[in-house]
Amino acid sequence: MARFYVTTPIYYVNDAPHIGHAYTTVTADALARWHRLLGDDVWFLTGTDEHGLKMQRAAEANGLTPIEQADRYSQRFREAWAQLDITNDDFIRTSEPRHYKAVQALMQAAYDNGWIELGTYEGLYCVHCEAYYAESELVEGNLCPIHRRPVEHMTEENYFFKLSAFGDRLLEWYDSSPTTVIPESKRNEAAGLVKGGLRDISISRTSISWGVPVPWDPRHVFYVWYDALINYATAVGYGEDPERFATWWPSVQHLVGKDILRFHCVYWPALLMAAGIDPPHGVAVHGFLLVGGEKMSKTSLNQIAPADLVETFGVDGFRYHFLRDQPFGPDGDFSFEGMVARYNADLANNLGNLLNRVATVVGKKCGGVGPAPDPDSRLAAVAKEGYDTAAAAWARVAPSEALEATWRLVRETNAALEAAEPWKAEPGPGVDKVLGDALEALRIMAVMATPALPNKCEEIWRRIGLPGVPSEQRLPDAARWGGYPGGLTVLTGPPIFPRIS
Repeated sequence: MARFYVTTPIYYVNDAPHIGHAYTTVTADALARWHRLLGDDVWFLTGTDEHGLKMQRAAEANGLTPIEQADRYSQRFREAWAQLDITNDDFIRTSEPRHYKAVQALMQAAYDNGWIELGTYEGLYCVHCEAYYAESELVEGNLCPIHRRPVEHMTEENYFFKLSAFGDRLLEWYDSSPTTVIPESKRNEAAGLVKGGLRDISISRTSISWGVPVPWDPRHVFYVWYDALINYATAVGYGEDPERFATWWPSVQHLVGKDILRFHCVYWPALLMAAGIDPPHGVAVHGFLLVGGEKMSKTSLNQIAPADLVETFGVDGFRYHFLRDQPFGPDGDFSFEGMVARYNADLANNLGNLLNRVATVVGKKCGGVGPAPDPDSRLAAVAKEGYDTAAAAWARVAPSEALEATWRLVRETNAALEAAEPWKAEPGPGVDKVLGDALEALRIMAVMATPALPNKCEEIWRRIGLPGVPSEQRLPDAARWGGYPGGLTVLTGPPIFPRIS
């Protein structure tokens, strides 16, 4: 059995979850669901990042201790993911004892291997990124390039990681497989950072106490990124269960936004190498989800909570939009109008209308009993091509392409019904063939679309009379033509995707 370990970034708890967070999390969830359909052994991790200066200051501003602030906001992420039917196997918090143990073990290994040394750092620091920047990296009058906020000049004794020694090994890692960093444009960006020259980087602080203590020097705590990144190792047993870690780590797939590319594609693999651990199997990097052409942020006042959209589109409508309408890799621009258009076109008009029409005609022409499909139907080839294309797209983290391939079967089935017009014909073998083919297409589609539409696919499955649920099926067998047995009671009901005006 293959294993698939998928992670989201752990989200910083100084703010409430918005649709940018949800985009990454829904994508990871859909990948986890797809791999479960394949029969893989899946572990899906998300969680919250809770240490650092930004967190300490936010807590002080709210009159809370850092852990009280973390408790409050971490719970908001749990609730948001529950609302979106996220099927994570673990939710990690960096304030947990298991994580302290893993961070100290991994960093101790890098220290013992000679890759960490004491020094003094003086530089320009963005509290919101929890990162130092060179002056040349700043924009618009010494502002952070990500948050467009002023940086602070800081000087303190730090421990440094000898990142500069890992340039050649990182470039070898990028070249070792086309899946190390995807898409290719982001792998080229990471390689460009390395080829531009790597500097040793600060990994500890003495100016704050809210963090994981450095085991060989408790006056220091680890700088937030060199605590946060290690969560991916913590969750599969690093520092506590070597056998479990060895089992899961080779199959890890990180999903991250482009603003944290250098941390995940440069710093993190180098740190793992320094500790004697293989770098990740893969890092998939996506662009920003823009609103009105701008990245979502508290300062721009353009954040949208998932609940605000679920109220209108439902959970599955929300999930489908962000998987189908936002290609993974480049920036995407969200608009409410675009979401309505996609919902009405793909879900209400295509899929929902297909189900309603087939169930109604089966009721009228077949006494409500679904006929079996034609083994030689033209739609069989459409289904095979759709599955092959979708499977390849899911494998390269391209959900929008996978769903486009899945919807070809929906469109072709609708076209076949339009051409045959069974609602006008007398009951008989001709009508049975057309309707049996349509029911089989719905069966296959219900399995293939389950990662995006888990609830509505269960309802489709129920209405066409099948036992169990589509998530229990196993691909590729479940996508092979001929699985609908016929003789099942087909139910009518209200539209599963009512049009939105």
